[in-house]
Amino acid sequence: MQFLWPHMLWLLLALPLLAAAYLYLISRRKKAALLYASLALPRAALGPGQRFRRHIPPALFLLALAAALLACARPSATVTLPADTLTLVLAMDTSRSMMATDVPPSRIVAAQAAARDLIVGLPSSVRLGIVSFAGTTAVVQSPTDSRQDMLDALDRFELQRGTATGSGLIQSLAVLFPDDGIDLEAILFGSVSPRAGRPATSLDQREAADAIRKREQERQPVQPGSYRHGAIILLSDGRRTAGPDPADAARMAAQRGVRVYTVGFGSAQSGAGDESGMGYYMQLDEPALRGVATITGGEYFQAGSAADLSQVYRQLTARFALERRETEVSALFSAAAVLLLVAACALSMLWFRR
Repeated sequence: MQFLWPHMLWLLLALPLLAAAYLYLISRRKKAALLYASLALPRAALGPGQRFRRHIPPALFLLALAAALLACARPSATVTLPADTLTLVLAMDTSRSMMATDVPPSRIVAAQAAARDLIVGLPSSVRLGIVSFAGTTAVVQSPTDSRQDMLDALDRFELQRGTATGSGLIQSLAVLFPDDGIDLEAILFGSVSPRAGRPATSLDQREAADAIRKREQERQPVQPGSYRHGAIILLSDGRRTAGPDPADAARMAAQRGVRVYTVGFGSAQSGAGDESGMGYYMQLDEPALRGVATITGGEYFQAGSAADLSQVYRQLTARFALERRETEVSALFSAAAVLLLVAACALSMLWFRR
């Protein structure tokens, strides 16, 4: 537990002084009791229970004061609470390597089935957008709370050559922040990646590239992972063959505080497939996916089978339903102080009529 105003804790030093003052008053009353010819008479009248419970109301009052002073110091604690309404973007690799059958019946079919389980298990407070990426990217479904629209979108995937992981991540950011003016086309053809290189192909693209670069440079970065209203789940089964560096795209996400949870699907070993006489190369790039997750404050998962992928999605669904956050709990201490004070007053009136 932490305190936003820790200097207020010095007031707790007054509690021992109040306890000492109470004991002093009790000792003065004992001196007055010596006026009786025999102490046995008042002790017998009071009884052992009466002598003990006369200290309960003052003790409760002291505890109420301690709770009130702690509330003044504004304590905060990490607690698990229901998640706020948030928007998720599922970025799915739709490169031709997803046709591989090492995950039966094929990687793409298994990934679609697991994504359906993810959608069915999402909390009602979650909106989901779906992005596909291969050599190019596409917004398959803009963020929606309609589960049927999400499920229908999974059937609209089209496999292509190439794997532009960075493009998929940037397009997901554009979906998550539609007002930020993130233009993937300008980034690709205007070279506005933080490691720019290739010139724009037209004056308009050059101007758009300069505008985006300026906005990104002027953006005040926030703590990675601090954005609580959205996140990105990125699934890929291969290495980047086109588009910007995923690490550069991850830095754009980190500047906005967006966590990216990356999922490596399939085998980490390289291999080749063949479909309709045309080969394709497949190798899971775990270091790149792990790096994206680390930069953004997210987490990397490896799923070698359909069951593994479904388990990963179940873990993520549980995280989005409940989240741990640093929350001020002054109200709890204030409520405890009020309850203790009411109890002290009630017992004093009930037992001693004062």
